[in-house]
Amino acid sequence: MKARMGPSTQRKRLTQLALLCTHLSLGSLALTTVGCRITNDDVHAWAKKVSGPRKLIAVLQHDKYATKLRVQAALTLVTMPPRGGHAVGLLGDEDALGLLVGLKEMNESERGLIIAGLVPYLEKGMLAPVEDGGPDESFPYKDAAYLLLTYGESGLVSNPKDQDRLKKALVGWTQHNFIARMDDTTQLSGMEQVLRYLRADGVRGLTPLIDVDFKKLRQIATLIKELGDEPTKLDASVRMVKIALFVDSDAWIKKKTPAVQEANKASGLTVTPQQLEKQLRAFQGEELQRVFGAMKSVGQKPIVDYFLAYAKKPQNPEERRAAALAALEGQLDRKNPAHATAMLDLLSSDETPDRVRDIAARRIGELSRDQVATRLFSLFDHDRWQLRWTVASLVLKLSNKSQIDEFMQRIGKVKHMAISEPFSYGKLVGEVPGVAMNDLITEYTRSKYPAPVRLSALGYYYGAGKANELAKVQPFFKDSQKVPSCPKDAEQCAWECTVTGQGKTPKSETKTIKTVGEFVEYCVAPAMSARKETNKRPKNTPASDGVEKK
Repeated sequence: MKARMGPSTQRKRLTQLALLCTHLSLGSLALTTVGCRITNDDVHAWAKKVSGPRKLIAVLQHDKYATKLRVQAALTLVTMPPRGGHAVGLLGDEDALGLLVGLKEMNESERGLIIAGLVPYLEKGMLAPVEDGGPDESFPYKDAAYLLLTYGESGLVSNPKDQDRLKKALVGWTQHNFIARMDDTTQLSGMEQVLRYLRADGVRGLTPLIDVDFKKLRQIATLIKELGDEPTKLDASVRMVKIALFVDSDAWIKKKTPAVQEANKASGLTVTPQQLEKQLRAFQGEELQRVFGAMKSVGQKPIVDYFLAYAKKPQNPEERRAAALAALEGQLDRKNPAHATAMLDLLSSDETPDRVRDIAARRIGELSRDQVATRLFSLFDHDRWQLRWTVASLVLKLSNKSQIDEFMQRIGKVKHMAISEPFSYGKLVGEVPGVAMNDLITEYTRSKYPAPVRLSALGYYYGAGKANELAKVQPFFKDSQKVPSCPKDAEQCAWECTVTGQGKTPKSETKTIKTVGEFVEYCVAPAMSARKETNKRPKNTPASDGVEKK
């Protein structure tokens, strides 16, 4: 803020006032108890004068003037038009103090008198109705009220009643012309800034604005989430569910049909009824996605229940079901078994589309292991190896080092396995906090364990082993234990690795992997030798994170 410090002694104040009286030619320079005969008209006229701010501050600060006149000087500083884009009346400039500094220089008692007289004017200015198509003249009053409450370390308004009146007026201001006032960039303090100051009191009155045609749904939802109290969030949640239900209805389609037809006409497009229906459904999907985004910001039980129900309905479009599950991120209750059951049902159902299953798996990853481990382990023998890959990976991500043995015992019982699985499991075991991989690999590569267990332990070296560790795996080259077979008709499962030969013109050869030894020699060891190079996936290894692709 550009503002010089004002006079700090009585002599400087008297000199300033004397110069002001001389300029106005209103009488003797001698200062009497009634001061210069300055009127309201004079004060208001100074708003257009170059020297106006300096003269207004002189009246504001001098206790020889009537309080009402000093209040008018303050009000004139509030409503003074900006100069060069700068709110000189409130903030001052190089030649004069602004209202804020002028008030701050005064003692608390004098300042309180001026602010008490100013409050009714600020209230009226903030709450004055705006005519349709007319200018919004509330901004100077709102800016002044906000700055008086927040200027400096503790604001300039010390009287609790005055504070309360200004805050209530600010709350009222936020509830009218919300979109236009949110978008206006000419303000010193924007809508969001005011709401963050008012916090719960500010957003409490905004929930009635939540309507199907409201254009700032995401913004208002975010503010309610961050600032609102629980009743406000719950109210917003209920209202948003109503919006989602309407947008996802035929009634919404009927409402929007004329607008889409008009847009087609304006663009010179001739569409068939089928094409129009497709346009409307696409439009509906986009709008529902917008609503889902706002709903995610608010959360609360009504919204969570809506998303769970929507995602479970197979008749809903796949992309919308996936969007509903995505919007549940961070919203599921670890203490609510119904939430875990809903996600596990989606994950395990043969009817669940891959895209929906993938996001259901992500939501399961946000729950506790105790909630989901039993159901996940029950899927280890599923006919689709990709589903086991997904659920086994989830189990490992949710496990601690004391639970690795349980995983190994379970994975050791599987009858079929794809080559991608041990690579993935070995990497994930290595990411479990506190696991000593050398000890773990030494234990679970012992010959007493089934091949799926040994392969999963050795798979760690495929992703993390280095060339100088080759001696650790070379003893396994001659291991003749058979690797598991692929499930019948399984896709992307073949046990094959591509090996690059030596020499000036090395050739690549695909090796079929039949034993643990071949797995180590042709898959793991080459990856370790080429650790500084980009690891290549074995042939037929899917690029996904374990979600089956039909």
